[in-house]
Amino acid sequence: MIKKTSRNVLRQGKHARVRRKMTGTADTPRLCIYKSLNHIYAQIIDDKQGRTLVTASTLDKDLQDLASKTNIEAARAVGSSIATRAKEKGISMVVFDRSGYKYHGRVAALADAARENGLKF
Repeated sequence: MIKKTSRNVLRQGKHARVRRKMTGTADTPRLCIYKSLNHIYAQIIDDKQGRTLVTASTLDKDLQDLASKTNIEAARAVGSSIATRAKEKGISMVVFDRSGYKYHGRVAALADAARENGLKF
C-alpha cells in the first residue's frame, strides 16, 4: 500500500529548501506569508537578529470589517496594511518568501498590493 503525502507536508518541504538559501537582513528583511483556512498573515522578519519587525493579518482590528477573511480582497487588504506599516518603520526593500505556496490567487494579491503601496521586491 502506498502512503500519500499531504499537500501541507510537501509545502513545508519546499519552504525548508527555500529558507536554506534565503535570509532576511536588517537592510532587506524577509516578507513571509502564511495562509490558513480562516485567515492570512504577513510578517517582515530580520533573520540575523531573529526579530519580527512588522506584522499584519486579517485578525487586526483595522481589518475586522472585511466581508470574508479568506478571499483575495482580504489578501489585498493585508498586503496594503503590511506595506504602510513597513513604510512607517522605514522599510522599503524586502525579500519575498511565499512559504512554499504557489504564486497565485491570495499570495499574488498580497504581493501585488504590497508593491502598489511602496514595498520593493
